[in-house]
Amino acid sequence: MKLLKSFKHAIDGIINTTGVEKNLKIHFIIMFCVIILGLIVKLTSFEWIICIVLFGLVISAEMFNTAFEKTLDYINMDYDEKIRFIKDASAAAVLVLAIASAVVGLIIFLPKLI
Repeated sequence: MKLLKSFKHAIDGIINTTGVEKNLKIHFIIMFCVIILGLIVKLTSFEWIICIVLFGLVISAEMFNTAFEKTLDYINMDYDEKIRFIKDASAAAVLVLAIASAVVGLIIFLPKLI
C-alpha cells in the first residue's frame, strides 16, 4: 500500500505542477508533437530512446524548477535579490536543457524531413 500511495503522490505532483506551470504545459505539448512526428517519420529505437530521455529530463527539470520557486516563495514572499538570482539560475538551467534538447531533436528530425 505504501508503494501505491507514493505513486499516487507522484501522479498528484504531475497534475498539480502541470496545472499551475505554463511552461510545463508547453513542454508537454511539444512532447506530444514530437511523438506524433516521430511516428510519422518512423524513428529508430535508438532515436526513440534519445527522445524519451530528453522528454524526461526537460519535464523533470521544469518540475524541479517549479518546486524550487514555490519553496523560495514560501520561505520569503517579499522581493529579495538573492532569491531572484536563485530563481533565475534555476530557470536558466531548464532553458539550457530545453535548447540542447531542441538541437538534438533537429539533428534527429531534419534529415528525415528533408
